Amino acid sequence: MRRGAVLVPAGLLLAALLPAAGCGLTSGSPMVDDVRPGSIGKGEPLKGAELTVTSKSFTESLILGSIMGIAFEAAGAEVLDRTGIQGSIGGREAVRKGDADAMYEYTGTAWITYMGNSEPIDDPQRQWEAVRDADVKNGLTWLPQSRLNNTYALAMNQENFKKYRTKTLSDVAALAESDPGAVTLCVESEFANRADGLPGMQKAYGMNVPASRITQMDTGIIYTQAAKGSCTFGEVFTTDGRIKSMNLAVMDDDRKFFPNYNAAPEINSKTFEKWPAIADVLAPVTAKLDNAVAQELNARVDVGGEDPHAVALDWMKDEGFVKEG
Repeated sequence: MRRGAVLVPAGLLLAALLPAAGCGLTSGSPMVDDVRPGSIGKGEPLKGAELTVTSKSFTESLILGSIMGIAFEAAGAEVLDRTGIQGSIGGREAVRKGDADAMYEYTGTAWITYMGNSEPIDDPQRQWEAVRDADVKNGLTWLPQSRLNNTYALAMNQENFKKYRTKTLSDVAALAESDPGAVTLCVESEFANRADGLPGMQKAYGMNVPASRITQMDTGIIYTQAAKGSCTFGEVFTTDGRIKSMNLAVMDDDRKFFPNYNAAPEINSKTFEKWPAIADVLAPVTAKLDNAVAQELNARVDVGGEDPHAVALDWMKDEGFVKEG
């Protein structure tokens, strides 16, 4: 469950962007969902539009890309599906260049990875505003963000939650001080070495967990080990479906240390100038997206094995955004 936020030197980022700028998108297929307006798309304000949606290749992004495309379909647009682009840069560059028209992107990814800022902005709204304002010069328009915030967290199983009663990262820091043997961590190697990961978290919270009580492992194994209680706390992503399916308790980041990764529509500015109704079509959908929704939808794919597009279509119908055609 990654949103693509990796801190990279500016030179390396530029080198990565250059090949993408020359190739464009060449694959894709029409979305052919049999849908009509529900609570969105009335009057088909996008009728006549030919819009291409894209996304990254992980589950949540695929679902969000499908949700966006289905919304456009219901509003009357012909939609080309080019979701599933590998990595973060490819999708963004496609929208920037006009090879695609829109995608759901994460504010923290844009601020840190694309724009090269080392310090996140702790207020989600101000983070979104900073990204919106900075991307104007890049020909990208950001529409209002969702409450879906795919960021880092620590989580534990219910047995340990009942035993230790920790609810916040401050509580974890206090437990590590009062009962050092109670706190063991399972984390990814990347998280263990990132400034916005474990080192920064321990510094921000005054959390002292010795290296001997920290185990590095692959993401999927972390959830399993935390659920088993093999480690007291596991590093998770807050919208991962396994949190819900494994009934993990997530610790609140009460000092707001971790960057905000709120999903928001990122639109090619020329496309938006031509089809400003995109904002009204997407606004109610984006407003409905939060971590609970994301966990449920992600779990249907990652745990239940369902198709991301089918999951997105079911949700759009269930919420009344679209109706059967």
